[in-house]
Amino acid sequence: MPTNRSVTRSISIRATPDAVLDLVGDAHALPRWAPGFAQSVRADGEHWIVDTGAGEARVDLRVSRERGTVDIVSVDQPARGVFTRVLANGDGCEYLFTQFFPASVPDDAVAAQVEVVESELETVRRLVTPPAT
Repeated sequence: MPTNRSVTRSISIRATPDAVLDLVGDAHALPRWAPGFAQSVRADGEHWIVDTGAGEARVDLRVSRERGTVDIVSVDQPARGVFTRVLANGDGCEYLFTQFFPASVPDDAVAAQVEVVESELETVRRLVTPPAT
């Protein structure tokens, strides 16, 4: 039996998988598309320090272009973080975003975080979608 609750959201994007991976796989771009998580980012050796607004988080950004994945995980607790995948879909792609919550997190806190994630996914789509011609 899982000990954490998972929530996955996805969004269809009219852009190439590479365009999405270029954005979400760039640690310096985190404040552009995930400002609720990252107000600023700086390198710390092989890791990243993210100013979350509520403190600093030391994270690994694990990018696999071959698998189409970008995971942003805690250096100290690698099972804690977000796990994302970009899948080709015709002329565009799907961007899937999964986050785990301990069972002790109240439903309203999970719902609030899901709203933030949905806004971030919309921002990713807006930033990578080419203008209509």
